[in-house]
Amino acid sequence: MTTTTHRAADGSRAAGSATEGSSAGGLELRIEGLTKSYGEQRAVDGLDLLCEPGSVTGFLGPNGAGKSTTLRILTGLAEADAGHALVGGSPFRALPQPARTIGVMLDARTLHPGRTGIETLRLAARTCGMPASRADEVLSLVGLDGAGRKRVRGYSYGMRQRLGIGVALIGDPAALVLDEPANGLDPEGIRWMRRLLRSFADAGGTVLLSSHQLHEVQATVDRVAMIAHGRLVAEGTLEDVTSQGGTRVAATDVEALRRAIESSGVASTPKSDGSFTLALEPADVGRLALEHSLVLTELQRLSDGSLEDVFFSLTDDDRASTAPAAQEASA
Repeated sequence: MTTTTHRAADGSRAAGSATEGSSAGGLELRIEGLTKSYGEQRAVDGLDLLCEPGSVTGFLGPNGAGKSTTLRILTGLAEADAGHALVGGSPFRALPQPARTIGVMLDARTLHPGRTGIETLRLAARTCGMPASRADEVLSLVGLDGAGRKRVRGYSYGMRQRLGIGVALIGDPAALVLDEPANGLDPEGIRWMRRLLRSFADAGGTVLLSSHQLHEVQATVDRVAMIAHGRLVAEGTLEDVTSQGGTRVAATDVEALRRAIESSGVASTPKSDGSFTLALEPADVGRLALEHSLVLTELQRLSDGSLEDVFFSLTDDDRASTAPAAQEASA
């Protein structure tokens, strides 16, 4: 990918030319019908997701929901059974210079403990064809100026997170994919990260971040994608998602209700008590029940509220936590 970039005062990039598979001069991250199983366990089930330039999208779900598997497929670390995960219109593995296109941080704990911070960044810069001066620039950008010659084994968790974000930024990419970037950061570090990601998006970049810190996500993102059991259960602007909690529904015939929901194509989450949470208004759920001659025993609109309220209304932690830890330990 060839782009002309202009760097803002805080180090964020601004795209200066359109790229293949891009939208309005920026880079899309597009997931279509993504499916992945481990044995008999379906980790990702027909997932669709679009992250557009200029946006920060929060990718949310309970443990085992399929987040980590999705990010690993998107960044070329795993293969899908079906569907596509595209970076600017191409699979990650087809990108000629991946780090110059998309910056990735999935686990900062994998950074080599014997290297110093500046050595880590210089190696990353050399690997993706960036000048050595880029390493010094990024070291300052992530706030590690005073620790550049310290070995990573002596870094705190928060410092490793900052360095991991620096490695993701080293190639001056058009998109960022970050898994739990706020982990280990103190309040000042979280504020720094929030400003960094907002500035990156405002300059035309695309950000997809996965996090369990729902309050922080609500303060950082402008779009949300929520998954449970490998399926999308809510997606939209932060305002849209938090203003519609969905509807809980139950029927005398649970299997008939399940078939009706599946046939409608509506995003839903099955609950352990046999009920379902749907991303629909009660009146629409009632019409669906009438069309399928269902006798409902519960039809309740879930109240509007915070992102945390919506998250717990649309996901089922007990069932989600049964997914194999080997595949989704850090989902």
